[in-house]
Amino acid sequence: MNDLQTLRAALAPREVPQDVVDRSRHRLQNRMLTGRRRRVRPLALGAGLVVVTLPGAPAPTPVPAPRPQAVAPVVTGTQVLLAAATVAEHASADSGKYWHVKTASEKQAYENWYSADGHMWFRGAKSSGRLLALGSSPLRLAGTTVTFEQLRTLPTDPAALRDWLVNAIAHSGARTSAGPLTAEDRERELLLSMVSLVSTLPAPPAVRAAAFRAIAAYPGVQDLGAVPGGRGFMLPGNYRLVVDPATGRVNRTSMYVTADGAIYVVASPQGAEVSAEWTDSLPK
Repeated sequence: MNDLQTLRAALAPREVPQDVVDRSRHRLQNRMLTGRRRRVRPLALGAGLVVVTLPGAPAPTPVPAPRPQAVAPVVTGTQVLLAAATVAEHASADSGKYWHVKTASEKQAYENWYSADGHMWFRGAKSSGRLLALGSSPLRLAGTTVTFEQLRTLPTDPAALRDWLVNAIAHSGARTSAGPLTAEDRERELLLSMVSLVSTLPAPPAVRAAAFRAIAAYPGVQDLGAVPGGRGFMLPGNYRLVVDPATGRVNRTSMYVTADGAIYVVASPQGAEVSAEWTDSLPK
C-alpha cells in the first residue's frame, strides 16, 4: 500500500486508529518536501556586489556598492609657487628697447624705464607727472646693484641662485643708518632680492623660475589662499605677495625696491599693484 492508499483508508468511514492516520500523513508530507528541488546558491563576492540566496527564494537583484565620493585635491601654497615657476620657465623671452616698471599704491604711483645701456627715465608724483631723464642708473636687487648682463647669467638652480645672492649681499657694502647690515638685515635683503627677480627686474624666464622655487623653499612663507589677483602669501617680516599662477607674475606686493635702492613698504593690506614689461618706446 502506498501513501495515497493509506491516506484514503484513513479517510474511509470505518473507524481507523488515530496513530495510523498521523503516521501516514507525516510520511506523505516528507515525500512531498523531499521531492522538491532545493535551490541553494553560494555566496557571490566580486565587482562590489554581495548576493545571498536562501533556499527556495528568488534571487535578489544585485545592488552596486556605493562609489566613493570624489574629493577635491588640496593645493598648497608651495604648489602654487612651483606652478608659477613652471609657467615662468616656459614663457617666451620677451625683448624690447626699454624695460618698463610701474608700481601703484593708494598714495603714489611710479614709473621707470631702463635701457640696456644703463640709462633710466622716471615719471611720478615727484616729477609732477612729467617724464624725466635721470641719466645712468643701475638696476636694483634690494641693496645690491645688478646689470642687464648679470641678470642674463644668473644661476637657474634655486640653491645656486640663493648662494649667488647671499654672496652679492655680503660684498655689496650696503649699510643701514645704524651701521653694517645685521644677520636679520641680510635675510631681508635676500628675500627682497628674490621678490625683485620675479616682479620688477628683467630676469630671463629660467632665472625667474629659479627665484620662484627659492621663495617656495624659504622658511616661514605662509599661504593666505585665494585673494584678488591670484594667491596671497605672507613672507617673513609681514610682507605680502600676490602671485598669479596662471601667468607666473606677481600682481601685488606690500614691499618693493625703488629705483634709488630704497625699500618701500605699503601699509595697505592690498599692497601695491606691480607691472613690468618690455616696450620699444618712451612715453611723450
